[in-house]
Amino acid sequence: MKNYLIINKKIKPFKKSLEIEGDKSLSIRWALIASQANGTSISKNLLRSEDVLSTLNCLKKLGIKVKLKKKICKISSTGLNSFILKKKIILNAGNSATLGRLIMGLLVHFNGNIKIVGDKSLSKRDFFRIIEPLKKFGANFVSNNGKLPIKITGTRFSRPIKYFENKGSAQCKSAVMLAALNTKGKTLIKAKKSRDHTEILFRYLKLPIKIKKQKNYDFIEISGKKIIKPFNYNVPSDISSSSFFIVLTALTKKSELKIKNVNINPSRTGILKILKRMGLRIKLKNTTIYKGERKADLIVKSKNSFRPINCPAKLNSAAIDEFLLIFLVAAKAKGVSYFRELSELNQKESPRLKWGSKILNHMGIKTVLEKDSIKIFGNPNLEIKKEIKIKNFLKDHRVFMTSVIAALAFGGRWQIYDKNSIKTSFPSFLSKIRSLGAKLS
Repeated sequence: MKNYLIINKKIKPFKKSLEIEGDKSLSIRWALIASQANGTSISKNLLRSEDVLSTLNCLKKLGIKVKLKKKICKISSTGLNSFILKKKIILNAGNSATLGRLIMGLLVHFNGNIKIVGDKSLSKRDFFRIIEPLKKFGANFVSNNGKLPIKITGTRFSRPIKYFENKGSAQCKSAVMLAALNTKGKTLIKAKKSRDHTEILFRYLKLPIKIKKQKNYDFIEISGKKIIKPFNYNVPSDISSSSFFIVLTALTKKSELKIKNVNINPSRTGILKILKRMGLRIKLKNTTIYKGERKADLIVKSKNSFRPINCPAKLNSAAIDEFLLIFLVAAKAKGVSYFRELSELNQKESPRLKWGSKILNHMGIKTVLEKDSIKIFGNPNLEIKKEIKIKNFLKDHRVFMTSVIAALAFGGRWQIYDKNSIKTSFPSFLSKIRSLGAKLS
């Protein structure tokens, strides 16, 4: 079977309702923390993507009991540091940097030799940013110049640390928090604003955590060696996955979409704030708090015109996975949009800032690309008539899915490669797209 998709027709106007699978970040965090709980934890609506399945497989290799049936998952453990010691263990994180970095925090205390590997894309990404703080706990790391494969030798005598996280990386912050769970004493973290799913789970589980929020940084204190009780979790829908349909609806004339039960954690809703500044109205209904996380139904209506934006850098962290989609809206705006301080985009599965510019250029949109910024010269009347081919993007699922949205919204004949890349985060993406009436070949 050919691993590419052909789209040669714009999507017709639609008025639909959708439910999106569970949030990937929450699914992985639930599994890792459940592996440290004393008893059996149960999750519903767990995302069945390759990244989450890689997480469950890694836990199985470490001796944790995992049962997965449809969207219900059970994880049984005997508590902190309950991984079973074997002479040689190789953990494959696949494409998931969240798994690869966070599980290292749990392995700091594992007194054995473990090797972590990943796919071609993950093996190009920076792990030095997490090796450095985790070494301070007492573990030893041997890496390929800060990249995978990485060998870890844990310690029985970990010590609490002080850590300054200045990149706005929730993965780095969370890995240190997980390491602190099994470390006697107080670990202190000063962290640049980023996703706070791990902090919310710690608070929900009544773990000894103190958080002091300031304008640009959070100060976190964690006291380790607290017994974690098993917990059940119904994973809310993923706002990153929902964003593809938000933007498709926004760009498709006379269309309306309701997306149910979406996680609207403020550290993840940057795209909603940015699109609002550009003129799109998104209504939130049935807003509730579920175990510390906010969730709501989103109602989106199409918009005929958009304002350009000089995007405040303070919104970057809360929209870091959605910028490729935001760029598509900027392509339709009347005027020049400017996005800056986006170097973290090039630390993803592919250099996404470059790919965002490349997709727009293929579409006929002028951009000015610099090291960490991009200017986009919008064209409100953009209609694509030519052929466009998207390939060789390191199988980055978000590049693939963004290209699909662009093809359906702007027209042209698109040939988009590596359609299997969606399995890492959103396996049902194409079926959801078809349910809105899209014609895909």
